[in-house]
Amino acid sequence: MNTMDIFTRILLPATWDTLYMSVISTIIAFIFGLIPAILLILSDKNGLRPNKTLYSILDIVVNILRSFPFIILIIILFPFTKLIVGTSIGTTAAIVPLAIGTAPFVARLIESALKEVDTGIIEAAKSFGASDWQIIFKVMFVEAIPSIINALTLTLIVVIGFSAMAGTVGGGGLGDIAIRYGYQRFRPDIMAYTVVILIIMVQIFQIIGNLLYKMTKK
Repeated sequence: MNTMDIFTRILLPATWDTLYMSVISTIIAFIFGLIPAILLILSDKNGLRPNKTLYSILDIVVNILRSFPFIILIIILFPFTKLIVGTSIGTTAAIVPLAIGTAPFVARLIESALKEVDTGIIEAAKSFGASDWQIIFKVMFVEAIPSIINALTLTLIVVIGFSAMAGTVGGGGLGDIAIRYGYQRFRPDIMAYTVVILIIMVQIFQIIGNLLYKMTKK
């Protein structure tokens, strides 16, 4: 198999699989991470509705889930993944543990982004009679858009790394190619190609993220 065949028949489809897993997982993780992030912001001691008990519980849960080893999480979630998508292997199946494993990470990033909003702006919104939800979605989120873009960029890059790890246990994508063709078939050239593609992918997303950040920061 020549170099062109390797790219067209093996690496290109695997690259699309990695992109598919990473982007969809990041979107789902953002949606599910948004809920605990908002609850953490509301219940924080300096939040709109301080609640020490709720904040402590959420804080512990998010920290535990965030620190859970991803490779173990994939294996533990095999039955749940099969229940959701009908199979525990493949690119679509890999989205389930990727999204679940990343959601706590996203929750922390969004929480940090929202905490950066100037308290003076929040107090001004309160003085105009804005509700808690209006303050969160129409004031804090609007002000925190640049930071949230940075958070999503970082999340997507982390998920790309996780997707490569998922490939080692049947998740597909570039990680799967690196193991099956590069390692098991003693093809260091294919292993090198997968690494280069992943690096390029990360760089492209970082550049896009930086551009969006600068556009929204103005």
